[in-house]
Amino acid sequence: MRLNIHKYIKFTGCIAALMGMAMLNGCKEDIDTSARYVFTEETIGSYLQKQPAYSEYVALLKQVNISDYSGSTVMQLMTARGNYTCFAPTNEAIHAYLDSLVVRGFITEPKWEAFTDSAVKDSIRQVIVYNSIIDGGDFTSTGERTYYETSTFPINNNEEFASPTLSDRKIFVYYGENPDSIFINGNILISLTNRDIPAINGVIHQVESVIAPSNDTGGYLLKSMIDENRKGFLVTAKLIQACGLMDTLSIARDERYETLYKNGTLKDLRTHPSVGKPGYLPEHRKYGYTLFAETDEFWEGVIGKPYDQITVEDIKEYVIAQGVYPDAKQDDNYKDEDNVLNQFITYHLIPWRLPADKLILHYNEKGYSLSTMKPTVAMTELYTTMGKRRLLKIFESAESQGIYLNRFPVLRNGRRENYHESSCDDDDFGFRINVDSANTEAINMMIYPISHEKMPGRVLAYDDETRNNLQRQRMRYDVSALFPEYMNNDVRGQTVTTDRHMCVGFPINTNYQYMSDIEMSDETEFYYLLGRGNGWHNYLHDEFNIVGRYDIIMRLPPVPKRGTYELRVAVQSHSNVRGMCQVYWGHDKDNLAAQGIPLDVRMGGQYRYTSAGTFKSTVGWVADDEEDMDYNAEVDKKMRNNGFMKGPEHYIAGLPGGTLTSRDDVNTLRRIMVRETMDPDKVYYIRFKSVLDDVNKEFYMDYIEFCAKEVYDNPETPEDIW
Repeated sequence: MRLNIHKYIKFTGCIAALMGMAMLNGCKEDIDTSARYVFTEETIGSYLQKQPAYSEYVALLKQVNISDYSGSTVMQLMTARGNYTCFAPTNEAIHAYLDSLVVRGFITEPKWEAFTDSAVKDSIRQVIVYNSIIDGGDFTSTGERTYYETSTFPINNNEEFASPTLSDRKIFVYYGENPDSIFINGNILISLTNRDIPAINGVIHQVESVIAPSNDTGGYLLKSMIDENRKGFLVTAKLIQACGLMDTLSIARDERYETLYKNGTLKDLRTHPSVGKPGYLPEHRKYGYTLFAETDEFWEGVIGKPYDQITVEDIKEYVIAQGVYPDAKQDDNYKDEDNVLNQFITYHLIPWRLPADKLILHYNEKGYSLSTMKPTVAMTELYTTMGKRRLLKIFESAESQGIYLNRFPVLRNGRRENYHESSCDDDDFGFRINVDSANTEAINMMIYPISHEKMPGRVLAYDDETRNNLQRQRMRYDVSALFPEYMNNDVRGQTVTTDRHMCVGFPINTNYQYMSDIEMSDETEFYYLLGRGNGWHNYLHDEFNIVGRYDIIMRLPPVPKRGTYELRVAVQSHSNVRGMCQVYWGHDKDNLAAQGIPLDVRMGGQYRYTSAGTFKSTVGWVADDEEDMDYNAEVDKKMRNNGFMKGPEHYIAGLPGGTLTSRDDVNTLRRIMVRETMDPDKVYYIRFKSVLDDVNKEFYMDYIEFCAKEVYDNPETPEDIW
């Protein structure tokens, strides 16, 4: 039995917010008691009822229904089949929580009878219950259980569990100095002795405090820092307020989508013709943000004032003195995107909520092991910032010993080298993201403190040096990294391999435009496919896959500087299920120019696969000669003349830990689609329109690349194979 019972609980520290909680979603409103276990082993519910230490919690489980529409209680859920992780608070933990409500003025005495408003009391009960249970849902595609024993907890501080709680909130772990000390959400200790208690339908961990995360938005949190004069990110909060961004950062989800999804207006996509699963629509459309911020301590050091006396004008003067935005307006209209202060602070913000484990995604890069999970080859993610659209680089390698912004090391990128760092100048060292000190309080935003260890007074900015460095590197984007909705709604980087996560569908635009950067025709069926564990030859093992008589237009990320760039699309051909499409490109969305002949996604390195048969391809792919590097370079040149490139040496084509790289894979190719002059201040679009009538033929895309002429046509240092 599968119960999707996520609830959006509003708990911001005021009674009105508690009473305004949104309703649970559920594909079933009542528990089917015929599915109740009848074995002699204990379910979570039966175990808890036999332990006096949890009697208060048991009472709440029996009082709280699984949704506002259901007569079944959460206790009934805990005696039914499933994969549940239960963080059970003791009686003492619940009493301590009631004590905290007395301090905060909700009640006058630490007991349930002290609540004068029944709606508030019910909301508090739901806060305790819903945040204590993770519903792991179905078994994985390989039949594995999906609950969390401590041995399968996330491994890094501030890293979230892959599945949310019944309140539809992600909780995270933090490890203390004692190796056995594990905390939930930073300060809720899991019992050292009563943990990993097995049950038929999951596992139980005793917690010493109630899990009650704040549902404050980023805007609310930053405003409270200002109101309370709280040290940490107060200066940054003032800058955001001055630039008029508080309202934007206060939006957590699209309520219109909630209504359309719940009332059945939006339907899952049909069963994908080759995957065999329907395209499950996301249950929500959430908004998210990540703020990378200099700390108040940093500003005290460079401004020379106490943090609470530093003004917005002080920061503007400092930024101007640094000379990082010489062409920006220097007036006091901070809400103008051309204003120097606006450009400064918006470069610290991206519209993706990136938890610690998703700052850099790892999976099948060369040398990576799922057992050790240690960085190997250099990994980069590029994101488009808020405000004026600019590029922000996130980087990690084995040598960096952490995750950085705008780090530009010298890499060992020769044909016989390993793509590790060889050195990094102080100017290019980048800003360390201090993951362990992240502020995770906001429901829709992560805040990370940053620091430049080699140049202590330097601020994060889109200066000439950063833009030059970006232009001198190949810019590769996993296609799912282009769309904030993928990350903000738990689509990208998912490690749970149930059907709902393996095959995600999106509504067509006439019903609802889910992705802000994609427009699609009514006959387009748009899927995101997660290939984790399947051995697909994809970068990070995901792709977007489109069927039907599709016609889509994507907004592309900006280029760093004016110049000539190649735009490449990664395609993989292994059978005749692929299709053909005409590609268009340009900056006038309504008048895009066709780019050569149609893109034939059936074209492999050596063969073209069609329904009528298999034919020789025109790509010119030949396997590398391990001894003759000149010969390999000549093959690369001939392929480029045909508009193709081999896949990169950077990642493994197949399961992680394998030896076949994408470069060695005959059917993993890069197609050079565009070679044009591009301007950083213009917005460019790419369009893919099917030229076949067969609605089951697939358009597939794995990643895209922008590469400047200075890189791909450099006579002294040819573009590397990585």
